[in-house]
Amino acid sequence: MTGQTGDDADALPADEPLTTKEGWRRFVDYQPEPPTPLDPVAVKGLSRAHRLGVEEARRDYHGQLPLVNTPTIRQVLRTGRMLVQLNRGQVSARRGLILSGASGTGKTTALTQLGRTHERAIGKRYPGPAGHNRIPVVYVTVPPAATPRMLAVEFARFFGLEFGSRANMPDIVNAVCATAARTSVDLVLVDEIHNLNLATRSGAEVSDQLKYFAERLPATFAYAGIEVEAQGLFAGVRGRQIAGRFTLIGSTAFAYGTGEQREAWRALVASLEGMLHLHRHKPGTLVNLSEYLYQRTGGMIGTLSQLIRGAAILAIDDGSEKITRALLDEIPVDYAATRSEPPRRRPSAGRGEVSA
Repeated sequence: MTGQTGDDADALPADEPLTTKEGWRRFVDYQPEPPTPLDPVAVKGLSRAHRLGVEEARRDYHGQLPLVNTPTIRQVLRTGRMLVQLNRGQVSARRGLILSGASGTGKTTALTQLGRTHERAIGKRYPGPAGHNRIPVVYVTVPPAATPRMLAVEFARFFGLEFGSRANMPDIVNAVCATAARTSVDLVLVDEIHNLNLATRSGAEVSDQLKYFAERLPATFAYAGIEVEAQGLFAGVRGRQIAGRFTLIGSTAFAYGTGEQREAWRALVASLEGMLHLHRHKPGTLVNLSEYLYQRTGGMIGTLSQLIRGAAILAIDDGSEKITRALLDEIPVDYAATRSEPPRRRPSAGRGEVSA
């Protein structure tokens, strides 16, 4: 699998967002290739235009390092694919999953990887013309201050269905459901579910609209949002219905308290470091800085990805071609990571890493 770590889905060389069938299909098909390795001496012998092109390609590659298969992603893939199988043939009361956690813990990445994995599996099952008209996965986001009509329009927009301002809700919903049935949709991904507030009338109505879609469409629904338990998603009658049908998967920052947790973090850092294509970077440098990287990022995979990708791009820009502690210190991180950063400890001798 390929893609970008953190809460952003893979960067794509296209203008269409993931919330359209064209943008989603590009995401599913996209396979970024690492740049062809070139000897630094050979690079110097290239023409200026060619050399600039090579460097730009390497910046693009490091700007969207391939996906790291985290424990959360593995759990979402395993659970999601199981639920799709369980729900096939079910007339009602189909089960779904909700991915909940803090910003920067990889929720959107995990959700979209579930969709990508499923759609690729369907493509293998129905190759050629048999699968040409299939749209097995729908990906939408809940708009801020959403209304039922706004949500229905998001579904319609994914399919490319257009309606005038006077179109009524039943027409939009019926068109969405008919299109979904005709194109064999069997997995619906709904992101930014925290924008749905059941304590408000509009939020409750949007929840009812989602439930109606879930009843009309023979599909598995998977949601993702920021700390949805605290947003009241499981409160009240509607919330109890959701809680009774959805499996909750927590998306959390990496922990660092036990030896096993520290090894898991080091393995994550090693995976990212192994993807670097820098001429002078010494393998193992970032692994030796794993505790420093944990302190800088608070264990947030999105922040770690930003930090390493940003440092790699700067290393190409300044010609150093390697990532060092000093270079990493220059990279700003998000405010949440700075707030979660524990007190720094003195580096241990000879390791280039913060002492335990």
